[in-house]
Amino acid sequence: MTHSCKLYRLLLCCLPVALFGQSLLKQPLDGVIDIHAHSSPDSTPRSIDALDLAKLAKQRGMRGLVLKNHYESTAALAYVVSQAVPGIEIFGGIDLNRSVGGVNTSAVERMAMMKGGLGRIVWMPTFDSENQVKYSKENRPFVSVSRNGALLPEVRDVIALVVKNNLTLETGHSSAEEGLLIVKEAKRQGVQHIVVTHAMAPPVNMSIPQMKEAAANGAFIEFVYGNLIGKTPAYTPAEFAAAIKAVGPASCILSSDLGQVGNPLHPDGLAAFFSLMRKEGISQVDIDRMAKANPAEALGLK
Repeated sequence: MTHSCKLYRLLLCCLPVALFGQSLLKQPLDGVIDIHAHSSPDSTPRSIDALDLAKLAKQRGMRGLVLKNHYESTAALAYVVSQAVPGIEIFGGIDLNRSVGGVNTSAVERMAMMKGGLGRIVWMPTFDSENQVKYSKENRPFVSVSRNGALLPEVRDVIALVVKNNLTLETGHSSAEEGLLIVKEAKRQGVQHIVVTHAMAPPVNMSIPQMKEAAANGAFIEFVYGNLIGKTPAYTPAEFAAAIKAVGPASCILSSDLGQVGNPLHPDGLAAFFSLMRKEGISQVDIDRMAKANPAEALGLK
């Protein structure tokens, strides 16, 4: 592990175990797939690099990770990490922000062609999305996915490439309304694997009825631990659990969205997430479905 990662885990181990409930640092995560894992190398500071993360996840029994970078494809990184750390499934994808040309069919095609076939996910724009830039009240260029309530032609073209290459489509930081447009068009074109990216998180802010509508159209609804931590968490565990129960665990995915400096490492965050959901009345059977079976299905795995 890198020096910073070693120091972080040392600090965790020195804290009272009671802070982590049932010894969360040792809790096995057999079969879990985290479809939302940030790591280095990145142009944004991260708490752990992809190789160390893969080794750590493997030690905890996890089945797989999806490496996410907002600004460049992680398909090549996934191939390298898979070669260096056998015994865990590593995938990547491409996030359609300005650094890759926005909603760019050529970038998606090249990602899908990457050796190893581990580039599995196409995220619609996140931090450069029109919805995010306006929500953050920033004055800078952005990437649009819709205009006057209709998807742009290039978005429909990217969705067609997702179908052609049997990829997974995620809605990114699109607004709730845009997310529903994307999900419905994806279903119309025959996309087999659709995920609404951290549906309840700002700036997406899907309501429960909107999440239920997306799920009815074949999408998985993602809930991330990152929204439950920090100085001002976006939601409470009780609010997450209520939404999961309303939508139905069969249509939900639990992932970390971790990798930020100062936050727990991904396996520790997932263990804490699962513990919180159990305390809110979500059964272990349903947690296993949302953290193991559903992410595998979303990635097209057997």
